[in-house]
Amino acid sequence: MSTTLKLDRMTVAEKLQAIELLWESLRQNEDDIPAPQWHKDLLDQRAKDFKEGKDTVMDWETAKKWIENEIA
Repeated sequence: MSTTLKLDRMTVAEKLQAIELLWESLRQNEDDIPAPQWHKDLLDQRAKDFKEGKDTVMDWETAKKWIENEIA
């Protein structure tokens, strides 16, 4: 199926709606989307750093507060 969008004629709201529709469609079939090797490499490195005590974790509430403080 081929679909052509007239992006230059779409409003920002219409473009965002199109993105949401595409994302939802992809999410329904996420097992069909291959993850790039660099994703696996990064996760492996982060797990290794955590096991070796080079990295720490925090709960989500603490992380949100940290992010808010960093942005402010």
